[in-house]
Amino acid sequence: MLEQSDDMASERPFVSVIIPVYNDPRGIRMTLDAVTNQTYSPEGYEILVADNGSTDNTRDVVRKYSERFPDLVHLLVEDEVQGPAAARNAAIPRANGSLLAFIDADMTVEETWLEDAVASMESNDWDYMGCNVEIYIEDGKDTLTAKYNQIFGFPIRKYIEEQQFSGTGCLVVRDTVFDEVGDFDERLFSGEDQEFGNRVYDAGFDQHYQPAITMYHPARSSLLELLKKHFRLGRGRAQMQRYHPERVEKPSLLNPRNYLPPHPIRFYKRITSSASLAWHEILLLFFIAYLKRLSATSGWVYEHFSEDDG
Repeated sequence: MLEQSDDMASERPFVSVIIPVYNDPRGIRMTLDAVTNQTYSPEGYEILVADNGSTDNTRDVVRKYSERFPDLVHLLVEDEVQGPAAARNAAIPRANGSLLAFIDADMTVEETWLEDAVASMESNDWDYMGCNVEIYIEDGKDTLTAKYNQIFGFPIRKYIEEQQFSGTGCLVVRDTVFDEVGDFDERLFSGEDQEFGNRVYDAGFDQHYQPAITMYHPARSSLLELLKKHFRLGRGRAQMQRYHPERVEKPSLLNPRNYLPPHPIRFYKRITSSASLAWHEILLLFFIAYLKRLSATSGWVYEHFSEDDG
């Protein structure tokens, strides 16, 4: 746990924990188990779960936690606009905290997560902080897709230092930042975290990576799930080019780089520096990487022609 002074402990800010969720009863249960079991005083934070129109029993799971922790866990519903940006935006105006801590459903944290996050933000006077994310493989799900996901993971430090944003699942932000730059762009199917972070950077707020705070995300073990994710990312890329052309380059659909496999030498160096793998595993992981790229390109092309049809 990060050290904090006695003065800080006595004047700690109120924190709003925001969790968007859609059709993930198991994931939200994992996350709520973790965030309701914090060393931070229960009177010092609230948990806002923003359900994005779930059609299964996700909402019932959240209600059980709100009944168990009536002053801590609160269920909100955003079922008009689909997407994590809309879900988070539904919670932001309801948040009472001077610090907003975002975490995704299916992620878990140490019991000192909030203590450490508050200590970092307050002692350093930070406005925008991204935390380390560790990908772990669940029991019985040690597939090649899970290994691929674990190797490439979430390079939050690189995102912040090179692209001026943090993934939203591991983000802590002061409420004054939203007052200045606005909420997440609900038009984006994905990539809303990058667009928001870029606005924060342009507004002159400081952005920091905190490696001392680790959050945990299960690896995607299904190839289909991985490809669906990157199809969404491809759609988000096209939407970013449509709504924020000043932030991204709009390459031609005919550019061969969109359809070529990853550079084999660079790919080999990357994965062998992270894990010990047999040759057949390396080849299969290369194939997964190529399918992932084609899936993202497919999402991009799909969204491009959807725009033309509209």
